[in-house]
Amino acid sequence: MIDLQGPSLSPEEQEKIHHPNTGAVILFSRNFIDSEQITALIQDIRAARKGDILIAVDQEGGRVQRFQQGFTRLPPADRYGRQHAGGEALAESAGWLMAAELLAVGVDFSFAPVLDVDCGISSIIGDRAFSRDCQEVARIASRFRKGMQTAGMAAVGKHFPGHGGVALDSHLALPCDDRDLETLRSKDLLPFQRLIDEGLRGIMPAHVVYPAVDSQPAGFSRIWIQHILRLEMGFDGAVFSDDLSMAGAAQAGDFVERARLAELAGCDMLLVCNNPDASAEVLDAFVISSNPLREHRLQGMLGETQLSRRQLLDSPQWQQTAKLVSQLTEEN
Repeated sequence: MIDLQGPSLSPEEQEKIHHPNTGAVILFSRNFIDSEQITALIQDIRAARKGDILIAVDQEGGRVQRFQQGFTRLPPADRYGRQHAGGEALAESAGWLMAAELLAVGVDFSFAPVLDVDCGISSIIGDRAFSRDCQEVARIASRFRKGMQTAGMAAVGKHFPGHGGVALDSHLALPCDDRDLETLRSKDLLPFQRLIDEGLRGIMPAHVVYPAVDSQPAGFSRIWIQHILRLEMGFDGAVFSDDLSMAGAAQAGDFVERARLAELAGCDMLLVCNNPDASAEVLDAFVISSNPLREHRLQGMLGETQLSRRQLLDSPQWQQTAKLVSQLTEEN
């Protein structure tokens, strides 16, 4: 999965998208001007690929919402749990709204919901988590995922097995969570297990080390991905590495080595973003073997567009839901 530098495709980016190792594009705020432009850009991406390609974005809400102009502003995740009543229903409505608006412009999925349990020490997670209570995170995230599914979008839970228990930001450093596995099982893993049991199709591991379990960060760990996530927890969907350009991934070596280790650990899709030279290096140097099971998992992430943007905006469901969610966003 690669990224783009601006709101339109350069000739070099068209070539990278057509590269046989490219399977997806992630979009950022720098790629977005308005709904018409982003729709055209996505069409150009698909034309450059000349085949299947996944289009993704981070559209959680709150601090992490890449598309804003012409899209409903979504509240931080913790806002739903702070409602006296109806918070879970609002979360389901917001999940549907977020997904429907993205699908209408051609995006396949958002990296959402965040399943981290806020422990009160992580500024990078903070209000991106639904709650400090693991059971409440599970309940609200379940409803948010259900809303996404109703709209036709697969969900991606992040950051497995939980990023809420460390203060450091894995974009800037490699955090270390010293808690033992049983503590993580009794708290941080509960939301992931519930959504896996409900049919979660995607998961993103954290660039965090849990030394009581493995010396490798979770995204490079066969123990976390293949043994705990797949065998013990029964997850059979797609595993997306977090961005291999992040500082939390640097300990694994150069970019090709990071990609190799992430694939060996069990990641189905490797993200290399915010570094065009690095993504080109990985595309050209990294050998990706055929894997029908991986392809099946990734096919499950394709969006199922139900309405055009015009049809969506004209629908009573969108008008009512957008009003409710906007009111929640505007509350202090």
